Amino acid sequence: MMLATIRKGISQNTRLATRSFSNAVSGYTEKRPDAAGPGGRSSNAGIKVAVFGAGGFLGRYVCSNLGEVGVMTYIGNRGDGDAYRHLRPMFDLGRSRQVFYSSRDRDSIAEVIADADLVINLIGKAHETTTFDDKEGFPYITVKTNFSFEEVNVDIPRTIAEICTEMQVDHLIHVSSLAAKPDATSKWAKTKFDGEQAVREAYPWATVIRPTQLFGYEDTLTNWLATMAANSPLGVPLVDGGHALTQPVYMDDVATTITKVVDDPDKYEGKTIDCFGARDFTYKELAEFVFDVTSQYPDIINVPKDILKKASQFSQFAPVPMADVMTPDCVELWSTDYAAPSTEWYTSQVGNDKILTMADLGISQTPIEKVAFRYLHRFRKSGHYALEEGYHGVHETKVKSPLSKINA
Repeated sequence: MMLATIRKGISQNTRLATRSFSNAVSGYTEKRPDAAGPGGRSSNAGIKVAVFGAGGFLGRYVCSNLGEVGVMTYIGNRGDGDAYRHLRPMFDLGRSRQVFYSSRDRDSIAEVIADADLVINLIGKAHETTTFDDKEGFPYITVKTNFSFEEVNVDIPRTIAEICTEMQVDHLIHVSSLAAKPDATSKWAKTKFDGEQAVREAYPWATVIRPTQLFGYEDTLTNWLATMAANSPLGVPLVDGGHALTQPVYMDDVATTITKVVDDPDKYEGKTIDCFGARDFTYKELAEFVFDVTSQYPDIINVPKDILKKASQFSQFAPVPMADVMTPDCVELWSTDYAAPSTEWYTSQVGNDKILTMADLGISQTPIEKVAFRYLHRFRKSGHYALEEGYHGVHETKVKSPLSKINA
């Protein structure tokens, strides 16, 4: 497809590049009718995409992929002019537009979409936000929920899908979660499922992307474990000792999946695509792997779910990093398996409504062992230099990694 061939052309000509971004002539032959240019960042990919939730962890990588191949991108911005300034260098001059909007204002959402051919909804929140409100009588102020799970995961996606239908947008990509289930004990996961159904009802041919937990440079999974180990004098608390399963997926693999759909949206209309990592871990195994990478030696505290859930009523208001994960709903989420069905289950499906995986799009899963050191080594004392013999003495005895048993 065009975007894939553009990428191929770029990689073939990287030796010609002398600047941060290459304008070398691409070798692709397939173009959309409106495509123009040699291929790459300074070209016109012939498609216009509107992105909601571009400022999040996954959003920045999706925008980077779109900017790399010259996709005209409309970015919905709920902040001020500088809120998404880190996204601007990802696009050539004039190839992106930031539009201010309110998720509670249908007209402003429509302004973001404008004449886009495809809309990507990445909006999500791991916890319900709060704000202050007036109150009669002392102390004259109270705290109320600002954006609830229901509004963020159900109402806003439904609104975007309805507007896409009204404006006759050609394609819609909605990012949900593999934890989304109708009987989920986590309110976040339950509303993610309800949001999928709402989008399907309003826009039946939407493409739904369902990743597991994301890992990568700015994640709140591996980074949270390492940060807690560095800052908590008591140790790292895990729900029920961390016996539930997780199967984290590399954020760039999910961004590439979305880009593949943008490349050929007709092919994936109405499809569901599951994104998951190459291996599952218990949360305890994952924590031990992180601490092996970072050479940290914290105690892993086995905290029963009921006790940790009560404690999280207070820790959710604590400063980062505790508040990132230790909320009552995250305790529920971490107490149940967050992993994909078996490979056999996916391959045994038949019919047009079968659920796809990244493998069906030609995307290989990036093992966490391959990339974790790149961004976690900063938690080591003296960074990775301490591993070199003669640098402040011999490095301390390492924690034995659970992966060594698996690889044996």
